[in-house]
Amino acid sequence: MKYRWLNPHQPQTLQISVFLLYFSAVFTILGSPQYLFLGLLEAVGGFGIANEKKWGYITAIAAAVLDFVVTLRLTMAINFGGLSIIGLMFSGALVALLLHPQSREYQKIWFQ
Repeated sequence: MKYRWLNPHQPQTLQISVFLLYFSAVFTILGSPQYLFLGLLEAVGGFGIANEKKWGYITAIAAAVLDFVVTLRLTMAINFGGLSIIGLMFSGALVALLLHPQSREYQKIWFQ
């Protein structure tokens, strides 16, 4: 079986989600080693979506929601600083892209 890191045949919402999951995983791991598990979860979720696996989609949603909650908590702890609000917006955008109707319909039909 041939694995891929990105899938150009998926809808744009899922393609952007995969990219954001990888991007977020790198910055989560480099930014704070205590969140290593979250970063790995994001990377595995992105890889699973790129290979059209249902477990990848579920993992990605769990990672995105967890990342949003962690980022929100950190943003509130530093009184809504500028960079943390940008991170919060990216986390929220990732959750929205994964739960978008186009993403959900595609995964229901094509993911195994």
